Amino acid sequence: MKASELIKQNNQKRALLTEENEKYYTNLLLYIRTKLTLSEQQSEEVLMEMLDHLSEGQQDGKTAREIFGNDPTGYADEIISHLPRENKRESFLFVSEIVINLFGWFLIMRSIIIPIIGSKASEEVSIISSLLLILLIMVMTALGVRGIFGLISQSSFDEKASDKKAMIKAGLYGAGGFSVIAIFSFLAKEIGPTFTLPWQISFGLGAILLLISWLMKKFRLR
Repeated sequence: MKASELIKQNNQKRALLTEENEKYYTNLLLYIRTKLTLSEQQSEEVLMEMLDHLSEGQQDGKTAREIFGNDPTGYADEIISHLPRENKRESFLFVSEIVINLFGWFLIMRSIIIPIIGSKASEEVSIISSLLLILLIMVMTALGVRGIFGLISQSSFDEKASDKKAMIKAGLYGAGGFSVIAIFSFLAKEIGPTFTLPWQISFGLGAILLLISWLMKKFRLR
């Protein structure tokens, strides 16, 4: 069974747990899923085995703490230590999919902004500046995802953790990343040679790239 099918089945079976067991298991699930270097397929298979084990125990009147113990973090870390890393080919395809998607949205946003500005000069593209900007967006996105996943992982088993504080921290991550990108865009407007890219072509290329990233995702999840 593919990871996408396991995730769908997991969501269905989890709805049958008691509130206490569901909370305990969901924390385990989030803690493991936020470890991005792990094999998604293997992780979902293990999570499904844990869920089946919990469901059987629940029918016998047992709680998640009785089945998995009072140290969920230690238990999850033990599980993680035995899970393989994600296949390099799968990782490359996933990263490529994200890069193409980001580049597609970059071109789409550009095609929307140019008609609003109404300046012919806005159609001029600086090759080096644009490449650096795209690279910066990729880096900031990766750092943002890692930071947010880190927050989720840290708060999984922390009963004192506040959802409001986590949201504020996540918002600060996003605002900080956007500020860095905006400042760079302002300071590095024209570096290197330029060429004209009309907004219509920018929109078309962006749409094609988004279609390619969507097809890559469908292929990856099939």
